[in-house]
Amino acid sequence: MFFSDIIAQEEVRDHLVQAVENNRLSHAMIFLAPEGAGGLFMALAFTQYLVCEDRQQHDSCGRCAACIKASQYIHPDIHYSYPVIPRKSGDKPISTDYIAEWREFLSQQPYGNAYDWLQFIGAENKQGNITTHECQDIIRKLSLKSFESEYKILMMWMPEYLGNEGNRLLKLIEEPPANTIFILAAENQEQILATILSRTQLVKINPLPKDAVVKALVSRNNVPEAKARQIATISSGNYREALHLLQHAENDYHELLRNWLNYIFTQNRVALQEWVEHVSNAKMGRENQKQFLRYFINLLEHTVRLQFMDRSQLAFSTEEMDFAAKLQKLANLEQMQRIVEELDNACYHIERNANGKMLFHALSIKLQYIFRNRPLPV
Repeated sequence: MFFSDIIAQEEVRDHLVQAVENNRLSHAMIFLAPEGAGGLFMALAFTQYLVCEDRQQHDSCGRCAACIKASQYIHPDIHYSYPVIPRKSGDKPISTDYIAEWREFLSQQPYGNAYDWLQFIGAENKQGNITTHECQDIIRKLSLKSFESEYKILMMWMPEYLGNEGNRLLKLIEEPPANTIFILAAENQEQILATILSRTQLVKINPLPKDAVVKALVSRNNVPEAKARQIATISSGNYREALHLLQHAENDYHELLRNWLNYIFTQNRVALQEWVEHVSNAKMGRENQKQFLRYFINLLEHTVRLQFMDRSQLAFSTEEMDFAAKLQKLANLEQMQRIVEELDNACYHIERNANGKMLFHALSIKLQYIFRNRPLPV
């Protein structure tokens, strides 16, 4: 994989490239990135850059034998570790047992998360782990001499799945063989063993800017810009979530929301009834209902930001900006907070299979009371 294939994150890329060029590369790093920001992608691109035989200014060459092998995840000096499950009772699985699935997964979902991976290998309700046997296998692999590259590299994805067995790796991380590099790609710092955190350099990767998600959806997925902006608004810098939303993007959330609020304010009961029927039908689906409510929550957050930030600093479409300005006149901060709480509660109940028609009827009534600044009926 190339750095150039990663959405945004140029600052992190430049930091890593400079560390290599200035011979200031740490032997153990954790790439800490929120879901969908490209942490795994960055780790994979960096391993390819490290073994590349003809590094370019900001990327690997992609032409040398090392790059070709790294891009196919078959380079003999790059070892991968990730959560796995036993295929049958009594198995003691290690990552290598799933290497074929791993290569296929990376080619299809480089922005995927641990849930995606575990479902990809058929885990269903099984818990993935990086086991004691995996740690022993890592120690064995890294004790060998490198075959082709200057470096021996272990790329571990989701070290959060390491339990206390991860302490077996501490001595190796603290005093590794020459030119041995540990690259750990993680999402949740609090779930990583403190003993490992203290022995690694932390490289933080931020959520993707909204404009970067919009640009990627337009250029990579041929999404119309207006729809891409809606999806980017909801996904909040998570490209994996944006791709997931794209599968449920047949509805125009902005138009849906505008009509809903219009019927609430004009007390058009017939139109509101038809709207509820539409949004709660089977075609809309629970996932779409939930994402629609999340879109409303994000617009409310935009409305709050609009009160304290200059418009030029906000990555909103003109349509969203105008709508946020209107919301600002309709509700104060306390009312917006109450609305967000009700929308969050509605999302919670949708996830637990609440009746959509009853839920959106009740939610519409509650919003009427909140906009009138009246206490909700008990």
